[in-house]
Amino acid sequence: MSEMRRRVGRHLNQLLGSPAVSFRAASGGYTPAARWIVELADGRSVFVKMGTNDDTAAWLRDERFVYETLHGRFLPQLLGFAEGEDGPLLVLEDLSRAARPPPWTPASVDAVLRALSDLHAQDAPLRPYANVHGSQSQGWRAVARDPQPLLALGLVSKDWLDSSLPILVAEEDRLEMRGTVPVHLDVRSDNLFLRRSGAVLVDWNHACLSNPLLDVGFWLPSLRAEGGPRPDEILGHASNVAAWVSGFFAARAGLPPVAQAPFVRQVQREQLRPALGWAIRALELPPPDGKLRGKVDS
Repeated sequence: MSEMRRRVGRHLNQLLGSPAVSFRAASGGYTPAARWIVELADGRSVFVKMGTNDDTAAWLRDERFVYETLHGRFLPQLLGFAEGEDGPLLVLEDLSRAARPPPWTPASVDAVLRALSDLHAQDAPLRPYANVHGSQSQGWRAVARDPQPLLALGLVSKDWLDSSLPILVAEEDRLEMRGTVPVHLDVRSDNLFLRRSGAVLVDWNHACLSNPLLDVGFWLPSLRAEGGPRPDEILGHASNVAAWVSGFFAARAGLPPVAQAPFVRQVQREQLRPALGWAIRALELPPPDGKLRGKVDS
């Protein structure tokens, strides 16, 4: 066992009253945070996430606040938190034996919708959206300022973008971001577990108070990309949500890779296709040029 893991094990013994016996790397996540399934001497297993740089350390502290503030079956149990020598440690129940989507079924889709409904019914003192994510739109307005990263993906032509941008910008501006409802804002299959009691959400560092439609809207493109229904089959046209969500991915999917999260752009490209198709249908925009049509879920 490495010296770092020995130090983590000492913190776990202090928090949980049992020493660590073994560490197994846990899969998932797009940040450099360390993740383990740790077996304890008393037979229990726990999930441990450790911040390894300033960003991941801050995100773990934000997550701790969420776990201590919200309550419900949609959350894993918080078992402990420590400011370790190598970074903060968040200790949660081990969900590794729970089911993970995909594939998606009507029952698993309903479980996620119920979990989000339970979350949105809570009253929690989280920070407002603007305090966490900023007040400036980084969607279609950002594409209008610099369209080249999106155009380089080959999903739409310059002519299509020139004619559609005014409509997309106007529609995303209609979505109200202020709100008093707690939202997760990063609902994807890699942040979901399914067990008999319902869906469980993890990775809460984006959580804030905002519009609950954003949680559903952000999830639907990834659901579709993994073989689920089209977004409008669940949320309807919801044109302002479709414009806002598609703009989020359109402004980011073509940017250079993120050094500390190299797979994020790939995931954003996968979500952009169904999100863009949703916006095209909702706003009755012309389809992309014929040679590009097969790349967009329209």
